[in-house]
Amino acid sequence: MGRKIPVWQCLLVILAMVGLLMWSILVDDGGEPHIALILAAAFAAIIGGINGWKWAYMEQAILASINRSMQACLILAIVGAMIASWMAAGTIPSMMYFGIKVISPKVFLVTACILCSIVSLATGSSWSTAGSMGVALIGVGVALGFPEAMTAGAVVSGAYFGDKMSPLSDTTNLAPAMAGAKLFDHIKHMIYTTGTSLVIALVAYAIMGFMYSSNNTPDMSTLDEITVFIQGSSKVSLVALIPPIFVIAAVALKLPAIPALIGGVFIGVPFMFWNSAAVEAAQGLPLKNCIFTTLNNGIAMASVPDDASLIITKLADLLSSDGVQGMFWTISIILFAMCFGGIVDATGVMGTFAGMLLKVAKGRGGLVFATEFSCLVVNAICCDQYLSLVLPGRMFKEAFEDMKLAPKNLSRCLEDSGTITSNFFPWNTCGATMRNFLGVDSSYIPFAILNWLNPLVSIFFGFTGITMEKMTDEEYARVLEEREKEKEAVLKALEA
Repeated sequence: MGRKIPVWQCLLVILAMVGLLMWSILVDDGGEPHIALILAAAFAAIIGGINGWKWAYMEQAILASINRSMQACLILAIVGAMIASWMAAGTIPSMMYFGIKVISPKVFLVTACILCSIVSLATGSSWSTAGSMGVALIGVGVALGFPEAMTAGAVVSGAYFGDKMSPLSDTTNLAPAMAGAKLFDHIKHMIYTTGTSLVIALVAYAIMGFMYSSNNTPDMSTLDEITVFIQGSSKVSLVALIPPIFVIAAVALKLPAIPALIGGVFIGVPFMFWNSAAVEAAQGLPLKNCIFTTLNNGIAMASVPDDASLIITKLADLLSSDGVQGMFWTISIILFAMCFGGIVDATGVMGTFAGMLLKVAKGRGGLVFATEFSCLVVNAICCDQYLSLVLPGRMFKEAFEDMKLAPKNLSRCLEDSGTITSNFFPWNTCGATMRNFLGVDSSYIPFAILNWLNPLVSIFFGFTGITMEKMTDEEYARVLEEREKEKEAVLKALEA
């Protein structure tokens, strides 16, 4: 263990990371953040070493941080295979086709948000939702004339609403565990802030959809050209929708996410044989010789004609997948980000900033604001959604208790900012994943209305006191009693 790192050195670590990332994005060709993140981790380790933190300790912190992200990395790789499987099975082309046929342009954004909310509620996973339903909706949006960023914003809003409100979600279970709240008390308490944010977002999407479709009415001949193009690339059938129904049902029945997604990969394989003519035309091989290749390296289901319009060219891109290998760019970002996050967590850099925030947080509203801001900062600096719940949860738990605020207030704050802003940063686990799945850059963020509005609604409720429930005197007395027991246990452990 080393000594406490001075504030000015903590600021140097943060400024180094921000500067390196800005250089990689704005100056360096390609905007790849990988080397910037590993250099920032190296600089943080040097600062830690100067202050007496042993490399062996920091290395263990890095490995522990990477270990926390391994489930996310596995899910990414599996979803890469699943998208390739569903593309070759005709599942995603069928979802695009029926979406274009059924969804009215005026309600498209509202429908996209609601559909993703439902799927994410059922699965407890914003990632699975974006990687399946989201991919199809991007294609539908392109066909209907909507910018990809706008569609991606509606998809992300719906996916994160369902994720944070589902009892199957890992973050929905982690936040109350950090705050000492009960799971279903936590979910019910989030209805006030997250439900309000969703209603406002849906109204905004309805207005945006009406205005955009009025100014950009899709040409029916263009829509016919698109549907014919999709049908020419793959078999289109309601039967091909069985794989996503299986995944939703499997996770809704509380089958763990990874086995459910693996099931989603392999249930698509029989449909690849059903769609074998299209697969063999795309791969140039008999299907029996390219099943593993398709899952690993992906498939392009449609080739672009020489005289193709811009929208057909874009649609052809959306009818392709890079398989498992296509996810390793994102996985490598996660691994490098976890190196930096592990060091700044273990050496107390983030704890220093939390202590500073607690000194300036005045009253109930200030405490809520400090918590929300901390979650945002941890997402940006530690690059990990789980740390954005764990660190502020540990830091502010006693402050909420001493203000006699019920634990569910803290757990709600953690999710209202930690869970929902995690995708804002391209180097964060969730940010890299959403951009990879949906094929967009950060331009979708203004359209992810729920995600940036939810923290603001939560802060408003904090300052006004709306739904900020208090503990009774008896509950607070029990909290103080538990604290004393914990202190005694620590003292005994030290003596031993």
